[in-house]
Amino acid sequence: MKYLITFSALIMLLANTYSQAERKFIRQGNRKYDKESYDKSEVLYRKALEKNDDSFTGEFNLGDALYKQKKYDEAVHKFGNLAEGESDKKKIGALYHNMGNSLLQSQQIEQSIEAYKNALRNNPSDLETKYNLAYAMSLLQQQKKQQQQNEKNQNQDQQKDQQDKQQKDQQNGQQQQQQQKENDQQKDQSNPEHISKADALRILEALRQDEQQVQEKLQKEKAATRRVKVLKEW
Repeated sequence: MKYLITFSALIMLLANTYSQAERKFIRQGNRKYDKESYDKSEVLYRKALEKNDDSFTGEFNLGDALYKQKKYDEAVHKFGNLAEGESDKKKIGALYHNMGNSLLQSQQIEQSIEAYKNALRNNPSDLETKYNLAYAMSLLQQQKKQQQQNEKNQNQDQQKDQQDKQQKDQQNGQQQQQQQKENDQQKDQSNPEHISKADALRILEALRQDEQQVQEKLQKEKAATRRVKVLKEW
């Protein structure tokens, strides 16, 4: 029994020593945090947790230091784990509040709204959480309006592209028709089989007149030849 009492006393002494070391590192971490040396405060909070891994203050302050360094995913994970194992309503409310802030900063607006709602379920009187919830909801509304506007603009752009394509196709079709018409006209001009009836009549009349003139010329030449032969006869 004597040894048992001594051993128990030794454990209590060690536990008290670790508790003092934990508080020491937390105080040092808080001083670095206040000076905005968040990376150094993170190191000190982690040292405190090495002395007492159940330290709520050490875990909570570490989450804050991660948040300040924009390590939002790590902060969300840290606050979420603490909330699952906590029974104090106000502490849970504070954890979900900080989780909401981390989610909001990482542009996860809908998730941040749920976190703020969980915070208010545990601490309904927290005005800061109410304000942040309203702000997040207004951001979500603006985001949805922007998405709708983007979709509208995209649809308008698609309609304009389609109209431009149709207009271009129509212009190309008209150009092709005009080119075909010009080609047909050129074929008609170069192919005698495609001359008009009036042109054919004019050509025939010209040929007839030429033929008549040739015949008349031949008659005159024959007559002249006969006269010459007559004059040369003895």
